[in-house]
Amino acid sequence: MGSDGLQAAEHKMRDAGQDEEAIKAFHSAYMRVLSGESAVLPSSELEPVSDVPTLEDLPELDASAALEHVVAIKLNGGLATTMGLRSPKSLVEARDGRSFLQIIIGQTLALRRRHGVRLPLVLMNSEATRDATLRALAEHPELDSGLPEDFMQSMIPKLGAERLEPISWPEAPELEWCPPGHGDVYGALRRSGMLAMLIERGFRYAMISNSDNLGASIEPRIAGFMAAEGAPFVMEVVLGTAADRKGGHIARRRSDGRLVLREVAQTPPEDAESFRDYKHWRYYNTNNIWLDLRSLSEVLERSDGVLELPLIINRKTVDPRDPATPPVLQLESAMGAAIGTFPGARLLCVPRARFVPVKTTDDLLVMRSDVYTLTDEVVVEPIPERRGRLPYVELEPRIYKLLDDFEARFPHGPPSLREAERLLVRGDFTFDAAVVVRGSVELTADEPTRIEAGTVLSGD
Repeated sequence: MGSDGLQAAEHKMRDAGQDEEAIKAFHSAYMRVLSGESAVLPSSELEPVSDVPTLEDLPELDASAALEHVVAIKLNGGLATTMGLRSPKSLVEARDGRSFLQIIIGQTLALRRRHGVRLPLVLMNSEATRDATLRALAEHPELDSGLPEDFMQSMIPKLGAERLEPISWPEAPELEWCPPGHGDVYGALRRSGMLAMLIERGFRYAMISNSDNLGASIEPRIAGFMAAEGAPFVMEVVLGTAADRKGGHIARRRSDGRLVLREVAQTPPEDAESFRDYKHWRYYNTNNIWLDLRSLSEVLERSDGVLELPLIINRKTVDPRDPATPPVLQLESAMGAAIGTFPGARLLCVPRARFVPVKTTDDLLVMRSDVYTLTDEVVVEPIPERRGRLPYVELEPRIYKLLDDFEARFPHGPPSLREAERLLVRGDFTFDAAVVVRGSVELTADEPTRIEAGTVLSGD
């Protein structure tokens, strides 16, 4: 364990054509593992944040001027493996027959038409998502902005948990690799040349967000807020709820007053209860990040292209779908953790409608339901009576986790959730057309059951 494992990993990355700055970033992370560096953030060293401005408080402004120098960057490296697929998650149907990517494209084009701005859409792809995504983009030549359509995140070797050497898995060599987390976006922008190109063409600000969060549309007031405040980095946050107890919250470090993002993996066991206290910590990361591109370029230049973000050691098996395969470590970092790197970074509290990530088929059922609507400008938003009060859905994972199985049980689309508070499904249920859920409903069955068309399910 040690230098031999590191040298083998670096050699493997070079053979795979990875950029030297990406190798340097991996070297830094590996050495921090060897040194026993702890990314733990005890509650005693932190204090909650107060006096966070809200989006509603920001003034209306000339949207065309605010957006003229903005670029939209979507993190698009993920496959829909959680749902049992091996294709880009952004190509899964989100709602109304459109994929996540089609809705994002529609939003971008609508904003361009309305405000007469350039507004490029640029994707950060992975080796796993690039080819299929570029084929999908080729169907929209009107999206061309004169910039490359994407740039690539790096890939790093998974490390055997015992010896910290690159894992070998000949039956599926692609499983020997993993992404280094969304924190790679900053270095990837620089080493791809995309960062320099954007600055050269007069773009000043970037909004970076996940492609599975359709609430993360470009908002002119936030671009104006950045310019007015001279902020190098703005993170959109939401007020915490019970559902955020495992999410990353924002705090202020007592030692230097810097804002930090604390994830559950960075919390010592004795602080587990404190971490779950969403009323105390209040503000939670949406992974909607706004960046001053010049500030990012200067920070990366000073650090030779490597931002040493807090390390997240993700313990998995080489095949994440098979717990019997060998244990591995994946060295990752979170995009939001960069908030501690930029003096003058700011928070902005936004409505929940801007934070609707689709991570599971539970989320997908809500997204496809009548709780949401798609506006003429292709904005996905809750219907007025459900703003800030979405239904809670929990489907039996054994039955509904995989997308094909999920869709087979909703052959006519989701039930109406407009009047639903909770829907818990324990067992194998197939929903016919025009089923309505009202209030809190729990379904339980020991054998496959069909909910007939037009059934109204109601509970207390």
